[in-house]
Amino acid sequence: MAALVETAAGKLEGNEEDGYLSFKGVPYAAPPVGPLRWHPPQPMEPWDGIRNAKDFGCIPPQLFFEADPDNEVWAALGTIGGSGEPQSEDCLFLNVYTPALDAGRRPVMVWIPGGGFHSGSGSAAFYDGRTFAQRGDVVVVTINYRLGALGFLNLNEITGGRIPATGNEGLLDQVAALEWVRDNIGQFGGDPDNVTIFGESAGGMSCGTLLSLPGAKGLFHKVIAQSGASHQVQPLHKAVRVAERFLEVHGLSADDTEGLYALSEADMIQTVFAMQPKPGEGADPEMGGAPMRPVIDGEVMPRHPLDAVADGYADGIPVIAGATLEENRLMSALRPDLMTLDDTGLLAELKNSASWQPDAVVEVYRAARADRGEGTTALDLLNAIETDRVFRIPSVLLTETLRDRGQPAFSYLFTWRSPLLEGLFGACHGLDIGFTWGTHEMSPAFCGSGPEADRLAEGMQDAWVAFARTGDPSCSTVGEWPAYGNERETMCLGVAFEIEKAPLDRERAAWTGGVPDWVIGWI
Repeated sequence: MAALVETAAGKLEGNEEDGYLSFKGVPYAAPPVGPLRWHPPQPMEPWDGIRNAKDFGCIPPQLFFEADPDNEVWAALGTIGGSGEPQSEDCLFLNVYTPALDAGRRPVMVWIPGGGFHSGSGSAAFYDGRTFAQRGDVVVVTINYRLGALGFLNLNEITGGRIPATGNEGLLDQVAALEWVRDNIGQFGGDPDNVTIFGESAGGMSCGTLLSLPGAKGLFHKVIAQSGASHQVQPLHKAVRVAERFLEVHGLSADDTEGLYALSEADMIQTVFAMQPKPGEGADPEMGGAPMRPVIDGEVMPRHPLDAVADGYADGIPVIAGATLEENRLMSALRPDLMTLDDTGLLAELKNSASWQPDAVVEVYRAARADRGEGTTALDLLNAIETDRVFRIPSVLLTETLRDRGQPAFSYLFTWRSPLLEGLFGACHGLDIGFTWGTHEMSPAFCGSGPEADRLAEGMQDAWVAFARTGDPSCSTVGEWPAYGNERETMCLGVAFEIEKAPLDRERAAWTGGVPDWVIGWI
């Protein structure tokens, strides 16, 4: 059945299905094409008549993951990879799932997808909002934002302002989507005064960064940051070096703005991947391990997000932050060369991933894991350290920073393990997504199945909805979930829901004093 709704820009016709309504491919800003490439998002033009909102819009330009049929691991992951959705620079769309078009003023949950700031979209199959809408009686919004060189390349400095890109255009897209939610979500049965942003990986990192962004102030009221926090940003001088390298690859000068605007989407996508450090190779210390990521430009992002949080900028915004227990096992499983890693290779890998001296940290992890009866092979240690360096420790630092300000923060550790390839992936990066959305049944080989898997999915959804509604994730399914305090109370989400005090605390203490920018990197 068709469903009609009036927005500030015009009427939309969506789908009315069993117990929920959906509106897809809804534009929230003008198409950032032609002369608007690399500019902040601009207001869209209203339309006459009724706009079709039954189908997803184009996704941002990106390189799809393609499974290698000759590699058992890649072939297995191919069952959960992306599909060939239409791509275009005209990609600033969002999707809305709601129980009813009424004055219900339901909690609103806005999903920011991950993908390393160079891939992903709000229309990915795992992000189906119907379960949240039906089970939680909430309004769900999933968004697209510009990626790679179109969303996170600072050209303002190198072109003397002729191209005003700060390297935060992707973040500004997220802000524009939240402004759309503020102005329109009441028409979809949502409450614009009770908006929770949530996301995983680069989406979680975006959430942690938006906590500090002046342009996002007041547009959301709660945050759930999954496998990402407030650290994945880069200083301006590194962003300038990235821009210089980008021009070098294309043989362009800083004065050739016409040449930059003439670059094709495909050329830019290939360049972004060419600039990424290759597995086993060291990152360029002048650019870091993730060349395309948000930039501390002094305007859109005035300073490091965690510094802003420490000074109270995010006060009054409850936060859930956490990680999976074995994030890095996804990355290492895709590298057969690591299966024979020795201690010498371990130190080399760690030095490649970030310019630091990891010897002391390795010994802390080796001793702590041995005392708990856990594996201490070189690969075990690599996975544990990289999991913490990139994902868990930034989440811990965010929750501790909020705790020290007396602000409500809740910590979790996702411990469920994937059964795929006899458990090769463990509790790896991205495994939590299917349980968050109740879409785990789409990939039972990866996520697992059965009553325990269903219970985990129900518990995560109930806790996320309870938090969106009240700012407290405690609920009947997972039980009491205390705020992160001096005992470092952490909810373990797995076969059971259990509060553990100070999990993996010896490893956490190895990073005491914070994590310098040159240590935090990207795999």
